[in-house]
Amino acid sequence: MGNGAEARRSIAEETGAVEHEPAGHRQAAGGHGTVEGGQAAGGARTAGGARTVGLRKVYGAGDTAVRALDDVSVELPGGRFTAIMGPSGAGKSTLMHCVAGLDTATSGRVYVGDQELGALSDRRLTRLRRERIGFVFQAFNLIPTLTARENITLPLTLAGTRPDEDWLATVVATLGMGERLGHRPAELSGGQQQRVALARALVTRPQIIFADEPTGNLDSRTGAEVLTLLRNAVDGLGQTVAMVTHDPVAAAHADAVVFLADGRVVDVMSGPTPGRVLDRMGELS
Repeated sequence: MGNGAEARRSIAEETGAVEHEPAGHRQAAGGHGTVEGGQAAGGARTAGGARTVGLRKVYGAGDTAVRALDDVSVELPGGRFTAIMGPSGAGKSTLMHCVAGLDTATSGRVYVGDQELGALSDRRLTRLRRERIGFVFQAFNLIPTLTARENITLPLTLAGTRPDEDWLATVVATLGMGERLGHRPAELSGGQQQRVALARALVTRPQIIFADEPTGNLDSRTGAEVLTLLRNAVDGLGQTVAMVTHDPVAAAHADAVVFLADGRVVDVMSGPTPGRVLDRMGELS
């Protein structure tokens, strides 16, 4: 974003630092769908991740209704890296937005940890997004007039809290940004800007990070570096990551891949490799 005020507003809405009215209506209790084969993405349920139960999302009504999600029950286990893939229109981003509290489902339930999002008021949902969810998007959404450090700590600034300097130092060291904290976005490469965006997502110690095509604006080498950093955030910092991607190489960095087609979960692959992911995507296209 070129406009600083618009970027601030976008970041504030993503992090929940301002009141945000999700689209649609609150989740209602729905049916209990299951992932085909009874699998959970990456292993057994943990309190630190997120999950959906019988999730449905319908846009429009009557003959023009579009069912973006159809009875989706899936798990994003704590301390694991899960990729979400599928053909165009499969429901990948819709699923991520519903689980992240940026959109609400037509029916079904969403849990972040043990908290059901549909049971929360708008104010409590805002607080949960601010304190327990981090976001990394294809667009870096950095404020051009702020330094890297100021961009990283912006969610805390908007929330009126001070950063934990020890944790900030750990995040910065993990991402290799120590010598760039005083630089503004225009003085950073695309990869360095995405590192700042990732550090911004980590600085609040979120329960889960949602990454939507985080390498989409990067060349292959820089994209690989960012994926390695996401992997390190899981392995070294104990973070939980859910990433929407169309790239089989990116998906291979994950512990498991959830495949969607026509709004439904059709497969969960553990231990993905680029070749296996590419073959499965070919079958779905």
